[in-house]
Amino acid sequence: MTEPKQETERKYDAPSADDTTWLPDLTGVAGIVSVVDQGTQELDAVYYDTDDLRLASASATLRRRTGGADAGWHLKLPLSGDSREEVQAPLSDTVPDALRDLALSRSRGAELRPVVRIRSTRGVRQLVGSGGTTLAELSIDAVCAESLRGTGTRATWTEMEVELASDTDPDLLDVVDKTLGKSGIDRAHSPSKLARALTETEAGAPRLPGERAAETVAVVSGSAGEEVLRHVEGQIRALVKLDPAVRRHLPDAVHRMRVACRRLRSVLRSYRSVVDRDAADPVREELKWLGNELAVERDQEVLLERLKSRIEALPPELVFGPVSARLQVWDVTSSTEAHLRTLDALNSRRYLALLNSLATLTQRPPLRAKATRKPPHVMTKAILKEYGRLADRVAHALELPPGTERDAALHEARKAAKRTRYATEPARDSIGKPAKRLGKRVKAVQKVLGDHQDSVVARDALRELALAAHAAGETGFVWGLLYGQEQAAADTRDRELPAVWADASRNGLRQAITP
Repeated sequence: MTEPKQETERKYDAPSADDTTWLPDLTGVAGIVSVVDQGTQELDAVYYDTDDLRLASASATLRRRTGGADAGWHLKLPLSGDSREEVQAPLSDTVPDALRDLALSRSRGAELRPVVRIRSTRGVRQLVGSGGTTLAELSIDAVCAESLRGTGTRATWTEMEVELASDTDPDLLDVVDKTLGKSGIDRAHSPSKLARALTETEAGAPRLPGERAAETVAVVSGSAGEEVLRHVEGQIRALVKLDPAVRRHLPDAVHRMRVACRRLRSVLRSYRSVVDRDAADPVREELKWLGNELAVERDQEVLLERLKSRIEALPPELVFGPVSARLQVWDVTSSTEAHLRTLDALNSRRYLALLNSLATLTQRPPLRAKATRKPPHVMTKAILKEYGRLADRVAHALELPPGTERDAALHEARKAAKRTRYATEPARDSIGKPAKRLGKRVKAVQKVLGDHQDSVVARDALRELALAAHAAGETGFVWGLLYGQEQAAADTRDRELPAVWADASRNGLRQAITP
């Protein structure tokens, strides 16, 4: 069983662990009424990583630690600012499968081996507020690091960290930081013990985030290629970071990971003049596969939320039969199957191959000659092409009579709207407000089309629920009522589309996107 928790801390260089007269008295600072000595702990941690230090490159750490109150396996994943998420598992001789899976998007399936051993003699002090509440823990570590990669090199240093207790106002760190700074205590120059240990024991240097091959850096500097790659790298980082959250079924994680897949696919398609399609198209196909696997779970989430809100909005006198119970039974079965499908995809060799392809794409991107050109012309042309495809699909859908063929055409137009909006995103730095303005206009079109498609999907589900209710001898009144509401909602969106589209394309596209 794994235990997650969030930790928020700051590290400082410290002159000594034995003589702590350099440490200022923090009593009275930011509501601290006392500093309570908790004695000394002996900690012994072995850090694991791949041969090329993929976890460290992604600012993640995996260790097996003995000693202290939280002995066990710890996987730390970066959050924003000073915070990280720590997932714990009980002590064992080998890496727990649960933590191995949560690290997989960063390790990309490579074997995890011991890289560094870090032993610390830790002096602990609690920073206590009014009522005896612990606000934070201050620890001073005398550290001894040893490479486990054959160098035999050791390194020693002293450091201090201040870690907030849960529910403590993060502003406490800023006030304590200011007090320490006045006493000459500086923030640590290394982000973590592991990073410093790797450097000082010569155990290896992790690849820096966004680091590319030297020849690539020279080609893309200040160019359209740089703009596109920056956006691509951001979406790949998002996908990698969301993987553990999806595995743990955290709220909105599947949705955000699916959106990252879509953005990547769209940008690689829209900017074929920048990124060679022979290399990018196979990656796009695999992103499409992953997006489709995630779609099953995400669509179920959206559908459940929509149907629940529809039922809750009904007058009580119109709700006949065990409607909520039937909806719950339907969701439990569908959601469980959908999540298992997601996990099967994330644990597959195909997914590992995709992760490796994405890593190659960022480290040695297959750029074309136009990647060296200035961004505005290249990116405007790409956006115009996507908008042209959108215009064609909207025109085609509006020409069709109501029915399943028109619904399908509107769905295709919705996908084209997303591609157009995503194409504007990498261009916002170089083109500026016109790209943002166009993206906002297209998003309005996408919303109308999205609501229409959600209604189409909801009607299919409502028909299934009505059939199941009928087979069980229940009334199908509510399901039929909701079906009618969804049909009316779709008809409303259908009528709104021409005006929304006219507003999005008013003044002509070139005027909208050209500064």
